[in-house]
Amino acid sequence: MTRRKILVTGGAGFIGSHLCERLLSEGNEVLCLDNYFTGSKENVVHLLDNPYFELIRHDIVHPFHVDVDQIYNLACPASPVHYQYNAIKTIKTSVMGAINMLGLAKRLKAKVLQASTSEVYGDPHIHPQPESYWGNVNPIGIRSCYDEGKRCAETLFMDYHRQNGVRIKIVRIFNTYGPRMNPEDGRVVSNFIVQALKGEDITIYGDGTQTRSFQYVDDMVEAMIRMMATDDSFTGPVNTGNPGEFTMIELARLILELTGSKSKLVFEPLPSDDPKQRKPDITLAKEKLDWEPKIQLREGLIKTIAYFDNILE
Repeated sequence: MTRRKILVTGGAGFIGSHLCERLLSEGNEVLCLDNYFTGSKENVVHLLDNPYFELIRHDIVHPFHVDVDQIYNLACPASPVHYQYNAIKTIKTSVMGAINMLGLAKRLKAKVLQASTSEVYGDPHIHPQPESYWGNVNPIGIRSCYDEGKRCAETLFMDYHRQNGVRIKIVRIFNTYGPRMNPEDGRVVSNFIVQALKGEDITIYGDGTQTRSFQYVDDMVEAMIRMMATDDSFTGPVNTGNPGEFTMIELARLILELTGSKSKLVFEPLPSDDPKQRKPDITLAKEKLDWEPKIQLREGLIKTIAYFDNILE
């Protein structure tokens, strides 16, 4: 078999590390590029003995030259606590990172996949969200560095495709969870699990009726690999998420049940621009990728709780 050379930016991150693992298991050569702002060497240390895995410290705001067949562009802090820490850096990572990876793909005639986000829909007026929905995004809010950065990256991908014939793929990732999530990232799943395992009060923002849909990381990686394998004529964007919808209170109670924790629920004011509901319409993913999530929330949470239990010891 021909061994493909694949570049994964943000490869030491939560989703990136699972993608690197999967690509290696399929016999590819993987170049993992990360600046370790939110990624961690810990996430990929078990891959370092593999002769077909290479780890490179680099920030994709700066150009990068390497010879590869495919590029998965995942580099960007993705949780509010991290992307708001340095908002200018966040939007530079999305925009300049996209320009650098698209330039590389253009020179190499490589295929490039952009890990976009459900945040491009903002606080949606349409529920569930199909890919045809343009979104409802505040361009000057505290989340804009991420939301608008990712929207601009999609624009760049489409323009490089139309103008220069670059072979592109865009996936819009909805809430994803699983082992190797950063316990400090402020996301609801990791927050609730860490608080439950430590016996601390579980913090719910707002009244807890706002909904999210949660997909397990293995399902997400499967969708990305299927998307990369589609015909060049299909660019996306494609929603990848789990359409099962849960309120924050339902999620908290399930985590309390699975951890056996005695933590209490406490309610805090809702942060600004926080969407009230988020649920993907995955009709297109089913049609074009023959994909839908396989792992239910309870099963995925059991695996995720086991991971956190281990790292918090």
